[in-house]
Order: sequence, then structure tokens, then C-alpha cells
Amino acid sequence: MKFSLRQLQVFVAVARSGSVSQAAVDIALSQSATSTALSEFEKQFDCQLFDRAGKRLRINALGGQLLPKAVELLDRAGEIEELLEGHAGLGSLRIGATLTIGNYLATLIVADFLRRHVEARVQLTVHNTATIIEQVAGFELDLGLIEGACHHPDLETQAWVSDELMVFAPPDHPLARRRKVGVAELMRETWILREKGSGTREVFEQALRHFHVEPTIRLELEHTEAIKRAVESGLGLGCISRLALKEAFRRGSLAPIHTPDLDLRRNFQFLWHRRKYRTSALREFLTACLAMSAGAKRSDLIDLPYIP
Repeated sequence: MKFSLRQLQVFVAVARSGSVSQAAVDIALSQSATSTALSEFEKQFDCQLFDRAGKRLRINALGGQLLPKAVELLDRAGEIEELLEGHAGLGSLRIGATLTIGNYLATLIVADFLRRHVEARVQLTVHNTATIIEQVAGFELDLGLIEGACHHPDLETQAWVSDELMVFAPPDHPLARRRKVGVAELMRETWILREKGSGTREVFEQALRHFHVEPTIRLELEHTEAIKRAVESGLGLGCISRLALKEAFRRGSLAPIHTPDLDLRRNFQFLWHRRKYRTSALREFLTACLAMSAGAKRSDLIDLPYIP
């Protein structure tokens, strides 16, 4: 062969980061060695895989065709190396989870997965849905665990477990004592919501779209815990997953508001690239996720350890 696995590793690292210097850090090479390897790779085949814009490198059409094949070959090579070194073939895995899933489910799954597969290596990152979709599409992540919709043509989703958002307030709020609250009454309140780009915000806005109303937003926050604290302080109403509110409702520090007119249902989903090779580690992790949610009709009904 005219190319080496190291050259492919350099190419993939540059494609993911868009920078030779960052790629060098990611794969523990010097910047000059990384730059040389990429240059020689392109010269060997008299081709260009990136468009240069100053120090930034943007993958071009040819590079885009090569990227999934290169990632697959490196994944398979990693499995071969693990096997020859006497392991069971589970290598590294890069997981991205949205905030609710990451904070309440994914960390528990990863911990159990690593206890059962001590040779495996898992990197878990937590971002909003839009960021996870972007990173899976760019092969920066092997698997996404998302709570919002995905319309990216290169990505494939699979439903995992159903979830439902819940409007909530401090326990002494007048609406918390009502058996049913209408949309018009809700719109007279101020709101503490997740940021644009989050799956939670998308579901909330979709539920209101049918009524042609706009909420008065007092704060936009990236973390569910911050939203819960703000609502507890009386700054407004919130709307996040029942899963994130389970213990607060049990303690009585927050109270649900019943809104039967709003459809706040959604699914947690698995997300991967259509051209992504599913390694044994990826398959095992999916099995672990399904095992955790087995028998639960909704995310907050999954049998979990105490969540403060």
C-alpha cells in the first residue's frame, strides 16, 4: 500500500479539529511531524484533501468521501490491535450526550460499562442536541445520545426510551395547586428555559406553536440544575424533563403544574453516522443502554440510584 495507518490517523485528526496544531496535540505528535505526514499523504496521490484558509483547514469533497472510510479502517485496526494484545476486542469509544441524558443516565451507564469491560476506554462529553449532531456528523463522536429531533441527512437515529417534559414551579405557587392549567394562564407567567439548540427548548416551543403564543422568557440557562434553582427562587416557571425533576418532586422543593393541553412528549434517541462502522465497543454500549431502560415506559420510571 502507498499509505500508512499513521497517515490516515493524521488525516482524521486534522479533519476533526480543522487545525494541524490541534491534531498534533490530539494524536501526540509534533506539529512538524503532523504537517509533514499530511503533506506527504496528499503528494503521494497528487490530491488535495483540505481547502486552506489561513491556519484553518476545511475538508473538501474528496476528503469528505475519504473520512468515513478512514475512520472505519482505523476502528477496525484498533480492534485487531486489542485482539492481538489479548483483550476481548473492546477499544476506545467516544460518546456524546445531551444534558439530561448525560447528567442522569449516561454517567451511570458508562460507569457500569467500564466495570464490566476494564480494558475499554470511554470518553463522555455533554453538550446540547445541536452540538452533538454536529460532532457525530463530523465523526468527532462515535455515538450520540440525544433528546431532540435530528434532521441531518447523513445521520441515523434509533428510538431508545420515551421521555416527557413537565412544567414546574415552587411548591407555594398558585398554579401548582390547580388540577389543570390552560395555556393562556401559562403565558401570563415568566419563564426560565433552556437555551436555543437544546432538545428540551425545541419540544417546548413545538408544543406552544399550535396555540400561536410566545412565552415571556426571563432567563435562558444551559443547565437543568441552574433552571431548577432559579425556579425554586421564584424567578419564573420552568419546563424540563420529568427525569431531572424526579427527586425535587419527591422532596417537595418543586411542584408540577398540570398542563394537559400541551404535548410535551418526546423520545431519547441513539444517533450515529450512516457510514460509521459499529465497533464491538459501540455494540456493547448500545446493549448496556437498552438493558438499563428495559421495562421502563418512560425515562423517569427507570430504576435508578438516588439522584439529588
